[in-house]
Amino acid sequence: MTTPAIPKRMHRGGPFGIGRDVVREDGHFTWVYLWSAPLRAMHWLAAASIVVLVVTGFYIGRPYFMTSGEASAHFAMGRMRFVHFAAAAVFVMTGIVRVYWLMAGTQFERLPALFPLTATNLKNLVRTGISYATFRSDTQPRFVGHNPLAQVGYTVTYLLAMLMVVTGFALYGQSNPGGMIFQLFGWVSPLVGGLQHVRLIHHATTWAFVLFVIFHVYFALRADYVERVGIISSIITGARVVATDETYEDFDVNTAAHTRWPTGEHNAFER
Repeated sequence: MTTPAIPKRMHRGGPFGIGRDVVREDGHFTWVYLWSAPLRAMHWLAAASIVVLVVTGFYIGRPYFMTSGEASAHFAMGRMRFVHFAAAAVFVMTGIVRVYWLMAGTQFERLPALFPLTATNLKNLVRTGISYATFRSDTQPRFVGHNPLAQVGYTVTYLLAMLMVVTGFALYGQSNPGGMIFQLFGWVSPLVGGLQHVRLIHHATTWAFVLFVIFHVYFALRADYVERVGIISSIITGARVVATDETYEDFDVNTAAHTRWPTGEHNAFER
């Protein structure tokens, strides 16, 4: 008896040669739980707070619109500063939760997932970088979670976030010399050579975050468009669909313990 051929489906590459035509057999797929609800909530809260911080921060540094009359009549700068400080508080809160989730999260959220320190991951870091530079997704190592290039990007961003928070609190403390925040972060200004240097570092780090947001959105769109991996939807639903007949560097799709939701319900299915 002849075994019928397994149907195939074609994923077309993008225009201008970006991506490639991918032929994949229909077969077994499974939901893989990547990002837990607290991490997803903190992701979107942090994204919103970063936008607010950038907009209000640039205004505080150099007001890009002015109102007529005395400053006491409209209090525009005061409102901008209040919104900036409130967004900073939200941003710090998301950071605290993220630090906790480096220890309590899924295998894709914990600390080892952010540091490609093994020889294999360092090799995959180079391969991923070449793939991104040449738009050749067929040469890129496959990951269910963050690939090594993304791991490095997020780690650097977290360090920049710490720098932003420290310099921001150092500036905020100047409004109440002798207060608690001034006492806690008063060492920053002498360390970097003066308050003006603190402002410069804070401003430069803001531009680093602007660049991060641009590249972050681009790479997420690229992953979905070129690699067809469902990255964008995963930060909303918490999971993505992966084929069980493919090999991933950071995940064994045939291990049943890893293909279950927190409730224990198995989510593999056929297509």
